[in-house]
Amino acid sequence: MSFKKLPSQYINGVWKEGASPLIMENKNPYNGDLLATYRAGSKKDLDDAYQAANAAQKQWEKTNPVTKREVFENAVQYINDNYESIVKIIIEEIGGTRLKAEFEIGLVTNIIKEATTFPFRMDGKILTSPIDDKENRVYRVPVGVVGVISPFNFPFFLSMKSVATALATGNGVVLKPHEHTPITGGTMIASIFEHAGLPKGLLNVITTEISEIGDDFVAHPIPRAISFTGSTKVGKHIGAIAGKHLKDAHLELGGNSALIVLEDADIDLAVSAAVFSRFTHQGQICMSANRLIIHEAVYNEFVEKYVAKVATLPCGDPKDPNTIIGPLINQQQVETTKAFITKAIEDGAKPILQGKIEGNVIEPVIFTNVTPTMSIAKEEVFAPVVSILQASNDEEAISIANDTLYGLSGAIHTRDVERGAELAKQLDTGMIHINDGTINDEPHVAFGGMKNSGLGRLNGEWSLDAFTTFKWISVQHKARNYPYS
Repeated sequence: MSFKKLPSQYINGVWKEGASPLIMENKNPYNGDLLATYRAGSKKDLDDAYQAANAAQKQWEKTNPVTKREVFENAVQYINDNYESIVKIIIEEIGGTRLKAEFEIGLVTNIIKEATTFPFRMDGKILTSPIDDKENRVYRVPVGVVGVISPFNFPFFLSMKSVATALATGNGVVLKPHEHTPITGGTMIASIFEHAGLPKGLLNVITTEISEIGDDFVAHPIPRAISFTGSTKVGKHIGAIAGKHLKDAHLELGGNSALIVLEDADIDLAVSAAVFSRFTHQGQICMSANRLIIHEAVYNEFVEKYVAKVATLPCGDPKDPNTIIGPLINQQQVETTKAFITKAIEDGAKPILQGKIEGNVIEPVIFTNVTPTMSIAKEEVFAPVVSILQASNDEEAISIANDTLYGLSGAIHTRDVERGAELAKQLDTGMIHINDGTINDEPHVAFGGMKNSGLGRLNGEWSLDAFTTFKWISVQHKARNYPYS
């Protein structure tokens, strides 16, 4: 299957190019090769997409749950049958390594398998009443239509996380992938569900730039919920527009996660977890460990082993199966990272490992002598750059970890797991992992952040709640006496 040949829009079951005069280019972030060109979607395309989703949803809501489940089972089978084609496009369009591609595909199939259970979980309750002979029925129902906006880093998974679960709970969906990843984040997903037998109109994909549609994706009157994954700045704007129009907003935003290593930790395990948590997909993951906070008693040992391990990571062409660190998504991200590095050095941070920059590939940079007030420790750095800070005790480690506007993920390494769990309770983040990395996402466990890292939770029963609402229907079985009778 050549996903690169798919047109840019999938609206009401029809593949077509957008109606806007804007031409979009989709380029390989490693070598700059042109993968495809598209006509961008217009406001009319967007309206058509929402209208199609709204019309198709009415029948889909009534569809037998066994029939719905079969669609998602077919989707998993289609992904398995086209596994190598999906790996290839993730490498070409995102700059992901093969390891990253396989990791992402595994996340996708797991969330779809979780979604297969949702049609059978649209339950309700019968409640008693203080009024004689009255029965209260509470039904779980779809919200109607969900708008999904996905990012460039894990677009296949972070689109599917909302798309599959929203569809499985009986909703229609309009998906807008990031402009740099229209295939893996958008059209490929439409193709998967088309082959899986999803009724036409239920899932629509619009590939466009914000300059073409403005705030209409969120402000349009049809969608009742918006699921956005991306930067905090954009997420705040989307949240404000959604609030103005009384729509639910589920926002997974930026992070500045800390991985804490206490004095009794298994240092080799902590090093391994810290390397995985920072350098997977070049650090372009919202859960990545931007900051390593190390107890002073094991600081030197940890730093020595960590630097030695990071120095061995192969960098370069993501097509090479041995590559661990490939390119950033574009030159703009490279320039932003270079500015972070320059500012950190000016502030007094010491680069104890600093590789070269070639094209969009940045080799690992490790900073020591970092203080909590430096920008390199304050901001999210979406690149293979990491800060190592030192703490003298548990209290200082927690204080440093919490000294950020973000609160998405985190990790604590200690041989005393209950000590770690008690410290985890003090961290202002939505997710904490003991003796593990900061990068974790399981299809049945609540995922989401605090502070500037977002609003709401997804996965499992939390996705079920996110994309459904409740309807109260009461039945008065015998005539009721009213005050004015």
